[in-house]
Amino acid sequence: MKRFHVHVAVLDLDQSIDFYSRMFAAEPTVKHADYAKWMLDDPRINFAISSRGASAGVNHLGFQVDSDAELSALRAHAQAADLNAIDETGAACCYANSDKHWIADPNGIPWETFHTLGEIPVFGQGEADAAPSAASGVCCPTAPPKTSSCCG
Repeated sequence: MKRFHVHVAVLDLDQSIDFYSRMFAAEPTVKHADYAKWMLDDPRINFAISSRGASAGVNHLGFQVDSDAELSALRAHAQAADLNAIDETGAACCYANSDKHWIADPNGIPWETFHTLGEIPVFGQGEADAAPSAASGVCCPTAPPKTSSCCG
């Protein structure tokens, strides 16, 4: 079953955690110094926030799936629809290891479809990616990544 995913860049993580915890009536299921995530069932959403140097606002949208089969089906749909998906296998990003693919809408808003394989102790892959990228200021892209390694 798919879970809608929203990732928002925030200016003040603590203030935003307080706000969203009150709004969702729940504490984050994952919390780090630069990132928090709520896995809600009503509505079924993976809502994440991070404070990694990007402008405040929507960072990216997407769908989290529960299996490789669901991910493959959505990837096949993207290919059949000629959506120019960019694959990332074994991506390490947002404190998780995932298989995923990215597309961008006509306005450049990135959409991520992913299957989480496990948690990791750093935001991105390796020491170089543990800090915000110079290009985007965050782990995840403002356009689909050209390479692997934590969203390009």
